[in-house]
Amino acid sequence: MYDFEYVKAGSVSDALKALSAGDAQPISGGQTLIPTLRARLGQPSALVDLSKIAELKGIEVSGGKVKIGGASTHHEVAESADVKGAIPALAALAGHIGDPAVRHRGTLGGSVANNDPSACYPAACLALDAAIHTSAGDVAADDFFQGMFDTALEEGQIVTGVSFAVPEAANYQKFVQPASRFALVGVFVAKSASGVRVAVTGASEGGVFRWTEAEEALSGKFSPDAVPAAPPADGMIGDLHGSPEYRAHLVMVMTKRAVAAC
Repeated sequence: MYDFEYVKAGSVSDALKALSAGDAQPISGGQTLIPTLRARLGQPSALVDLSKIAELKGIEVSGGKVKIGGASTHHEVAESADVKGAIPALAALAGHIGDPAVRHRGTLGGSVANNDPSACYPAACLALDAAIHTSAGDVAADDFFQGMFDTALEEGQIVTGVSFAVPEAANYQKFVQPASRFALVGVFVAKSASGVRVAVTGASEGGVFRWTEAEEALSGKFSPDAVPAAPPADGMIGDLHGSPEYRAHLVMVMTKRAVAAC
């Protein structure tokens, strides 16, 4: 390991000040960043620890929204009575991320900011029409996720929290890649008065996306038999775990399962 400075931020303003100096990187749960450092894929001059900032903690339900602080762990989201009561599908999603060690360290803000193409939270953000709260302002989920590992965050900015809209019904179906516990394909379906949103993770080379054809069909008839045929395989991920065609087929299958479970 190489030398770097470690800064334990006590507030958001302290964190932003530290991040503005040199090649500093924020760290919360460290579930992605630490393996990156060990593999020498990144060498920041400083790590700015966000995990103890009180402003980034907490879960609140108000006005048809569930607001979760960016430093809240997956375990805290999964076990929150407020989340279970308002959006059970979101609590269930958090409870099946990785393993217990990952869930007790990994954070909502870290997952959203990293935008791994197979991560679960980005799908929940899109399906639940979330607002991503950042140190520079709020960004709609539809505008925040911009491609594989790419978001609207600028250098030196952090995710401070996420507000999810409470749906009439929702469900997340995850076809697990056994070694990593990431989604080989994951589909989050949410039904509200304004229609149905279907978000897909793990499938596309472009990262998380909304399956608009399914949204249109399900907004007209909310039933598994209304789910359209599998989306095109073009642009889907192909690797040793599954071909593009296999992933495209899974998108259809997991969407049907999610609708049936709502």
